[in-house]
Amino acid sequence: MEEEKSLNVAALQMCSVIGDRFANYDKVKNLLARDLNANTDLLVLPEVWTVGWSCEDFPAAAEELVSSDTINFLSDIAKKYNVNILGGSFIQKQGNAKCLNTCPVFNRKGELVTTYSKNHLYSYCGCTEGDYIQVGKSPVMVNLEGVNIGLTICYDIRFPEIFRAYREAGADLLVNMAAWGSKKPIPWEYLTGARAVENQCYMIAITQSGKIKDNEYNIGHSRIFDYCGETIAEIKDQREGIMSCKIDFSKMYEYRKICTILKDIRKTYEVRSV
Repeated sequence: MEEEKSLNVAALQMCSVIGDRFANYDKVKNLLARDLNANTDLLVLPEVWTVGWSCEDFPAAAEELVSSDTINFLSDIAKKYNVNILGGSFIQKQGNAKCLNTCPVFNRKGELVTTYSKNHLYSYCGCTEGDYIQVGKSPVMVNLEGVNIGLTICYDIRFPEIFRAYREAGADLLVNMAAWGSKKPIPWEYLTGARAVENQCYMIAITQSGKIKDNEYNIGHSRIFDYCGETIAEIKDQREGIMSCKIDFSKMYEYRKICTILKDIRKTYEVRSV
């Protein structure tokens, strides 16, 4: 029954080494060996942890899905720790076309279940993601052990429509995997919690930490929210490590029965200008 669903979740915050996925593999292995709880059901990694947030380095770091070192690495991790994985994202090669910013999803057996490619690309204020990355085709909701999980990456957080679509499709848990810059703290701090509140869903917001390059830094404040927007786990102060908690969905389902806000959504919101 849906009321009995629960997950032990863990999300890994790290400062990626720019352009060196093998160094980043080692960093992930060390953090998992140090911090991962033995009974973890779901592990979540941040956006582009394999290469760091450096758009100009994306083409050189791109990997074919079928022969990806990153896919093989995460598959081995899933099997070693008997854990489902939302693999943050890596740069997926697309022949001669622009690459994709892609999240791979694995089950406990290390099998690649699905992928989600970022639906909104941040290309403002000096950022050039859209020069190297193409837009993903559609949102993806994956069911892992009975829990419906809506996948988003970084800039997707600014678009409530994708999160509402997940909720209407039956999402229990929303996830945003990011490499969020420290110069934009207010959107990260407010929007991540808002997506949980407005959709009555648990929400994992995991970002990178530490220096990117020059005077650019990741925000390094990752949180897990409950369906009312309360923080139930967090990792901050640019620290590298893992935040963990148990999510019991029974209280969320009871709350949804009492506070039926989605029933108040109107079919259209036609604006009358005066």
